[in-house]
Amino acid sequence: MTVSEGPPEVPTPRKFAEGRPAVQGKFLFLGAEKFWVRGISYGTFYMDENRQERLAPETVERDFSQMAAHGFNVVRVYTAPPRWLLDAAWKHGLRVMIGLNWGEHMAFLDEPGRIEEIEGRIRTWIRSCAGHPAVFCYIIGNEIPASIVRWHGRRRVERFIERLYRIAKEEDPDALVTYVNYPSTEYLRLPFLDFFCFNVYLESRDSFEDYLSRLHSLSDDRPVLLTEIGLDSLRGGEERQATMLESQITGAFRRGCVGVVVFAWTDEWYHGKYRVEDWAFGLTTRDRTPKPALQAVSKAFAAGPFPPDLRWPKISVVVCTYNGASTIRDTLEALRDLDYPAFEVIVVNDGSTDETGQIASTYPYRVIDEENQGLSRARNTGIAAATGEIVAFIDDDAYPDPHWLRFLALSFMEDDYAAVGGPNLAPSNDGWRADAIANAPGGPNAVLISDRIAEHIPGCNMAFRKDALEAIGGFDPVFRAAGDDVDVCWRLRDRGGLIGYSPAAVVWHHRRKSIRKFWKQQVGYGRAEALLEHKWPARYNSIGQLSWRGRLYGRGVSLDFSAMHGRVYQGVWGTAPFQSLYESRNSRWSMALAPEWYLMIALLAGMFLLSLGWGASIVVGPILLVAIVLPIAQASISARRANFVAGTRKPWWSLLGLRVVVLVLDLLQPMARLRGRIRGGLTPWRRRGPPARPRYRRLEVTYCRDKREAPEETLRKLQAELSHAGAIARAGGEFDSWDLELSGGPLGRSRLLLAVEEHAPGKQFLRFRVSPKYSKSAVVLSAAFAALAISALWSGVWLSGLVSAIAAAFVVARALTDTGFSGGIMRDLLERFGAA
Repeated sequence: MTVSEGPPEVPTPRKFAEGRPAVQGKFLFLGAEKFWVRGISYGTFYMDENRQERLAPETVERDFSQMAAHGFNVVRVYTAPPRWLLDAAWKHGLRVMIGLNWGEHMAFLDEPGRIEEIEGRIRTWIRSCAGHPAVFCYIIGNEIPASIVRWHGRRRVERFIERLYRIAKEEDPDALVTYVNYPSTEYLRLPFLDFFCFNVYLESRDSFEDYLSRLHSLSDDRPVLLTEIGLDSLRGGEERQATMLESQITGAFRRGCVGVVVFAWTDEWYHGKYRVEDWAFGLTTRDRTPKPALQAVSKAFAAGPFPPDLRWPKISVVVCTYNGASTIRDTLEALRDLDYPAFEVIVVNDGSTDETGQIASTYPYRVIDEENQGLSRARNTGIAAATGEIVAFIDDDAYPDPHWLRFLALSFMEDDYAAVGGPNLAPSNDGWRADAIANAPGGPNAVLISDRIAEHIPGCNMAFRKDALEAIGGFDPVFRAAGDDVDVCWRLRDRGGLIGYSPAAVVWHHRRKSIRKFWKQQVGYGRAEALLEHKWPARYNSIGQLSWRGRLYGRGVSLDFSAMHGRVYQGVWGTAPFQSLYESRNSRWSMALAPEWYLMIALLAGMFLLSLGWGASIVVGPILLVAIVLPIAQASISARRANFVAGTRKPWWSLLGLRVVVLVLDLLQPMARLRGRIRGGLTPWRRRGPPARPRYRRLEVTYCRDKREAPEETLRKLQAELSHAGAIARAGGEFDSWDLELSGGPLGRSRLLLAVEEHAPGKQFLRFRVSPKYSKSAVVLSAAFAALAISALWSGVWLSGLVSAIAAAFVVARALTDTGFSGGIMRDLLERFGAA
């Protein structure tokens, strides 16, 4: 920017504005207080031949004074400002979002010398502003057009934006740095940015708020700031502009955004040297006459983030603890600082043998001491003692954000949820081990079906309507240490309850601080999985894998080879207004991340030993090598994408060391889970279901009934009876030619097909066909061992040949007995069905 007249006298900065905002989890903080962005955009104004904005200091002074008077605290400019403008903003208590306009709308990566020119300009602009207290952040790019990103390729663009980010941090290390994206390039992945910025122009309230939930899902647990919202008052009318902006600001705060920048302060707007006459997004006219939107925006900012006229429900916060003396003080201190008008805290001391009870007794909370009976019974004790209509749970190794309860309550108030959860983030001061473990798999992650609906919420951050918990009998006491949260979510969903997810309802959750403790935790989780499988066998497949309907959300989610690619939905000729990146989930490569993969490695290692000394090792050896390399390669992908706390300030060798630790943890975690599963009885070779005389061959049964019933209802009853008997039964899918499948074990199952003939008057003739189905694993394993046996015997290696032959016979026998077991259960079920 250039100055049309000399700058005014430099004002003295106000003391209340000292310091720069910093990022903590999903929020911005200024010191110990949250910083809510109440922003307005300013410019662009007339640009001279050198592409410098011409501004009159007295006009800027008047504008900034009016902005401050109407409650704005941030002003967004689109070009690097002169120092005097920063001084003027500081004088009026405004902070400046500095846009660095380097020509994003051109094919900037193709022109020789262009990259160096851009980098040089970025450095010059930031140096002119570096260190000024009025600097809120630097914007290193704004809405690179989708066609330009398509031209260069998204990865090249992502790398270039990261280069500009590093340059900005070099020139002004303490400043926040971001990039402003928009829906047409939503697919850009920029996890290095300090916070997540988006320009969103959606006039429908529901579409707008749904898209905010989408942005939170994309934000990688960073703050979400809307850097432009607005409505053209020429086309929409001034009254509608006012109404929509007020609604959108309120909705943005309610959805957990850290603030909003409204576009724009004035209708005076230039595109280079040319004044724009055919739109009017300003809150004031060109001569600065206020429109109704100015007062509406001011009112919405003053009321946010939490409207004062809401009736907040009473919430009972329950902390269940067992030997939590090392961390519970953080929990209880933070609960005391909660900003919520109506809550109580209940501490259930589950027979602790350390100083937990004494610590809890020093706080003004209700403390209930009882004998050690496990986590679920402690939670039920808390529910019985709760007097609030909502019961929120937090662990003794976690502590809440000050507005945790407000965001939970807002979700309950606006939707008919039975439960609501939120993210749990790793504190930044727990050390490098905890930082590495936070990026390892197996953490307490939520499972999201959509951006707002969850399948599972972790126990360290979950809240329920008390009557919903009482209706299902509370928590199941069989879960003494883990798994209780998964079980209660499944039971609520089976009763038709909805589970919501509030990305702003944040708790800080201490991760384990040593690899030994991480191993012990994962073994415990494996045992909990075994308990869950025993209670919910139909939710697990034949080898013990749970298939979530939704996706895991948060840090530490294992990535496979499919995550290296991904398809961008661009529309025909790149015309889609909302362009998203779609990555496959549960791909065929993901099996290499499963605990049972290690059993397969052990099996291949045994086959390799049998093949030593003769030619078969040439075949088995490479297969074994691939089986070992696959999880290492996929762990490397996860480690490379790990996002460490303040990662940009760590030297490269420190980051490399952290990534190596994450890689090791990625490999250890499935081993620990496997150990816990096997100890708990969840083994791939298990069988589930009542005893039955085996049936090995196909079976056809017919029945006639006098009362007509829909075939789907009949199948539903059969599946329910099988599940009630403890068998693993699942319904056929949309493309399957069978109706029910009953697992007899890892190597065999039976499938049922129903045909119904309609006969008058009101009679039905039912035909059931039960067919044995051998797994592909059985075929491959038996063939492999048989081939080894024949080759070994042919080569004269009698011991290897005999052992391989026995292994092949065992696989065949097990496959037969698995299918016979499931076939017998099906036969007995149909006999009971016909007799009923």
